Amino acid sequence: MSSEAVAGDPFPAAEKSPKRRWGLVLVGATGGAVLVLYAATAPFVAPALRRICLPFVPATPAQVESVLQLLSGRRGALVDIGSGDGRIVIAAAKQGFRAVGYELNPWLVWFSRYRAWQQGVHHYTRFYISDFWKVNFSEFSNVVVFGVPQMMVSLEKKLQNELKENASIVACRFPFPSWIALQESGKGIDAAWLYNAKSFKMTAKEKKS
Repeated sequence: MSSEAVAGDPFPAAEKSPKRRWGLVLVGATGGAVLVLYAATAPFVAPALRRICLPFVPATPAQVESVLQLLSGRRGALVDIGSGDGRIVIAAAKQGFRAVGYELNPWLVWFSRYRAWQQGVHHYTRFYISDFWKVNFSEFSNVVVFGVPQMMVSLEKKLQNELKENASIVACRFPFPSWIALQESGKGIDAAWLYNAKSFKMTAKEKKS
C-alpha cells in the first residue's frame, strides 16, 4: 500500500466518478441480501480463504463506543484489521481519523464503501480487499482488531515488528497474550483493551536482556 492510502484525500478522482456512485448505490441495494448469504456460507468458505478462520460478526454499538473511548484524543491514520461491514472505520472517520479497513471478503468491502458514501465520510475512508497478514502496518499510528484467540499470538508478533513507537492498538473481545494493557473499556463481549507500541517494544527488550 502506498503512502497515498492514508495521506490527504483517501480516494483518487477516478473513484469519485458518477459511475462509482452508481456502483455504490447498486451495492447498497443488494447489500442486505449479500450479508445474509455471507452469514450462511461463511463457516464453509472462511477456512479456505483465511490463514485463521474469522467469521463475520458485526461489532455491537457498545463495542464501537469502547473503541472510540480508548482512542479519544488520538489523531493520525487508523486501520481496522478485518473491517467487516466497515462500522469501526466509518465511526472513526466521523471522529476525525483518516481511516482504512482491510477485509478479505469483497462483498463486505463494497458494502462498507457504500455505507461510508451513504453516511458522508467516503472522502476520509478507504477499504481494501486484502489478506491482512500480507499487509505492513508500519504507516498506521492507530490499529483496531477484532480477533480470535488462535490468531492473537501471531498478530502480536507481527504488530510488534512493524509498528512505530507512537502507535496505539485496541484489541476487542480478546486481549493480546503477552502485552500489558494500559486501559480497558467495556465488559464481556464488549470489552476492549488499549496497548501502546512503545510499552511493548520496551517489554520485548527486557525479555531479551
